[in-house]
Amino acid sequence: MTEFANTTDEPCYAVIFTSKHAEGARQDGYDATAARMAELVALQPGFLGMESARGDDGVGITVCYWRSLEDIAAWKAVEEHQLAQQQGRDRWYAAYRVRIARIEREYGDSAI
Repeated sequence: MTEFANTTDEPCYAVIFTSKHAEGARQDGYDATAARMAELVALQPGFLGMESARGDDGVGITVCYWRSLEDIAAWKAVEEHQLAQQQGRDRWYAAYRVRIARIEREYGDSAI
């Protein structure tokens, strides 16, 4: 990923999804579903952006930024997203964690 998410000057929320791929996950439809979820989440009200990385060991972290907790709950309830979550639990992830955090402020160099 080459760009950072465009968050706001107002406090917002981050959904931090950390996962470890199961054996063969990438050959079992994972990449296509992940791409579809990236398309779908970008259409959701309150979505501010996403940053993601995955190591060669299969451990990955994706952070999605949201305007409100209600927007996060609405995304969680999207049927196609729920189906992808079930596939993840059943087929693609050996382990995962979801964390939700409130972001009070941010700072950094914008020359990226």
